[in-house]
Amino acid sequence: MLSFMDAVNICLKQKLFVIDGRAQRSEFWWFILAQFIILFILAIIVGMISQSLQFIVSIVALVLYIPVAIRRLHDRDMKAWWLLLSLIPFVGSIALLVIFALPGTPGPNRFGPDPLAQTNNN
Repeated sequence: MLSFMDAVNICLKQKLFVIDGRAQRSEFWWFILAQFIILFILAIIVGMISQSLQFIVSIVALVLYIPVAIRRLHDRDMKAWWLLLSLIPFVGSIALLVIFALPGTPGPNRFGPDPLAQTNNN
């Protein structure tokens, strides 16, 4: 399991726009928590300034979310197309939430080696 800072470091520095490979649960959820905290603070600050800036911040957050979400789906041995579930109101988001919470496939899959096995070896 990754620490909070390790997960944020991986998602923002090492794999910012990388969609290849896999992301373990802790990497995904710690990054989502960090993104939520930052967005909450920015929403308060930017909300006082301009609503058009809020839109820009939301787009940036979405762009940062997509690669780690794709890698999380890869950890479940699922293609990125599953992200389209989020277009189905309410039900799609709940389905993705459940998928993201499930453990990844043990051992290597078609998207790469098991990230937990790599973490345990270090």
